[in-house]
Amino acid sequence: MKNKWQVLYYETEDEICPVRDFIDSQNQRNKAKIFSLISYLEEIGPQLPRPYADLLREGIHELRIKLTGEQVRILYFFCYRNFIVLTHVFKKTTAKIRGAEIKKAKNYRDDFLRRHVEKTLKEFTDEDI
Repeated sequence: MKNKWQVLYYETEDEICPVRDFIDSQNQRNKAKIFSLISYLEEIGPQLPRPYADLLREGIHELRIKLTGEQVRILYFFCYRNFIVLTHVFKKTTAKIRGAEIKKAKNYRDDFLRRHVEKTLKEFTDEDI
């Protein structure tokens, strides 16, 4: 059965991909854990419950991962009916998510939506993701 949701990794115009860069820097065990949770998000979408995910504010969500004792967050948003765009990753060191991280995700979302319309996203294949 095909997943209802399709995960995309945000890339800047300079082709920098914060989430992919972070994943590439991890050991095999952490990569497996990250990919497993991303697959779960792709399968469940906005219904993915805590402790795996949470809505922060203004349409920005967090994927909550514990890697080697550190709390890591991947921020993302939903767009165009069936896409989930992972924006960036950071290590959570305070009780609340810093507003700067949410603002960064919102800026990435605005940039992504400015450069991509729904029609062009349909052309993505699994190889592009």
